[in-house]
Amino acid sequence: MTDFRLDDPTPTDPRHRWGDLDLAGRGACYDNNAAVPDSAAQVAARNAASAAYRAAHPAHLDIPYAGGERTAFDLYPAAAADAPCLVFVHGGYWQRNARADFACFAEGLNAAGWSVAMPGYTLAPEASLAAIVAEIGTALDWLAAHGRDHGIGGRIVLSGWSAGGHLAAFHLGHPAVAAALAISGVYDLAPIRDTYLDDKLHLTDDEIATLSPLRLPVADKPMTLAYGSRELPALIRDGRNLHALRSAAHAPGALLPVPGADHFSILNEFRRPDGLLVRAAQDLLGGER
Repeated sequence: MTDFRLDDPTPTDPRHRWGDLDLAGRGACYDNNAAVPDSAAQVAARNAASAAYRAAHPAHLDIPYAGGERTAFDLYPAAAADAPCLVFVHGGYWQRNARADFACFAEGLNAAGWSVAMPGYTLAPEASLAAIVAEIGTALDWLAAHGRDHGIGGRIVLSGWSAGGHLAAFHLGHPAVAAALAISGVYDLAPIRDTYLDDKLHLTDDEIATLSPLRLPVADKPMTLAYGSRELPALIRDGRNLHALRSAAHAPGALLPVPGADHFSILNEFRRPDGLLVRAAQDLLGGER
């Protein structure tokens, strides 16, 4: 793992002494719920706001892109069919949450004149990580072929949070994607296999090698990597490491620390048309509104 300067204000990444940590210590490196004292209250507020937003925008919900129970889109089209579209992939370490829980984060971009598309995906252990990654690829294929039938035909910025940040970073090279905004993601899967998270994922050597963005060739498209300044060090380091890898390859894109944000509150920057993440998405398309 990359070493950082001693005057770096970010707390030391505990993964630097990975071999000295027990299972609980390794799990704590990724346990966002435990790291954010009011995480349960934030999640409850998010889910309530999302239920209200979804109820107010019922015209294009639960549209299947494949045959699975969760493989469907919730679409929030803009007034103009050629408006840019943010595709937002939810998180939950590939094993919990649902697209409906994140509907409220379409609010800021909708108000700014963008469309938003939120795909669901099959969760582990019902699906392997390789299968989940493939489903997001299928979702992007479907949106490119059928989005205009639902009022979505503009350029796509692929975004995602937490596990969704991983899925967004992985699919930057998809032909339908113009740019990506990866938020608070996990970009090296190897440590995950040594934690409680692998109880449902059962990661293989091949998945770690072929699905970790930090282990793959760099896609030469713009990607902004965002994280909250109060995130767990492991997530901050993964974001910085991926940005450094891309910078070394001269790939475009910014590193975006969100001041004062934790793993959950960072997404509130999607709630307003002037939110930091809304502006980041617009900047990826040259300020397109």
